[in-house]
Amino acid sequence: METVAPDAGTRPAKGHALRHRVRTLHVMAAAEYKLKYSGSALGYVWSALKPLALFTMMYLVFGRVFKLGTISPYYAVGLLIGIVLFTFFADATLGGTYSLVSRESLLRKLVFPRTVIPTAATLTAAITFAVNTAVVALFIAWKGIVPRLDWLLIPLLLLELYVFVLGLSLILSALFVRFRDIAQVWELALQLIFYATPVIYPLSFLPPWAQSIEFVNPLTQVLQDIRALVFYDDPANVITATDALGPYGRLIPIAIVFATVAIGLLVFKHDEPWFAERV
Repeated sequence: METVAPDAGTRPAKGHALRHRVRTLHVMAAAEYKLKYSGSALGYVWSALKPLALFTMMYLVFGRVFKLGTISPYYAVGLLIGIVLFTFFADATLGGTYSLVSRESLLRKLVFPRTVIPTAATLTAAITFAVNTAVVALFIAWKGIVPRLDWLLIPLLLLELYVFVLGLSLILSALFVRFRDIAQVWELALQLIFYATPVIYPLSFLPPWAQSIEFVNPLTQVLQDIRALVFYDDPANVITATDALGPYGRLIPIAIVFATVAIGLLVFKHDEPWFAERV
């Protein structure tokens, strides 16, 4: 008797579905990025101009007027890294918040995994972030910082941040369909997070108990770890999760990242059947 493996017919189907989802993500993210700057005189240059403008203002005020630039020779580069990371965090989560409602026609007319929509919004922000990292690389080269092998850990840290952002976007997009006030609440929260995160000021300015609380936020952990890797010859001015919470301190923000994604998937899947009706 001829036998056939139970999943022989399902493997190609699953592979095709995965490839289709990846193509859909690619098309949606690229289209949103192009539409974002279509019709503007400077086009994609705005991707780098906005964080650079914020960096210039912040550096003049805090680096020069308040003399924070005297704390470390790398204050300017550290500030730019913080602004670029936070800009990605804010753009991705805000884009994810509005993603389902702004794609109302797709929700009602097409059948596809709804998680693709907020994921595409975060990938659009990731494209802008990739442009901004080129600017950061130029600043690092300008300061004469020599790359090291352990810089290969930076992509893993960025992946951690992206997973955290994706989890938040799934939660916010699902909640925004039901409660439109969520957008206003999150915009206010972003302003508070910006000043609560050590983007402008060194973490060493805070008392030890406040430093420990800071690392509950995975954004702080990723930011401080990247600074520590880049400014390897100035470790005295960079505090990491292991310094504030002990040798296993990084496990706390990493656990929060996984918990955020798990909650995001649960909330999103719970509300997904009613998205088309509520948008």
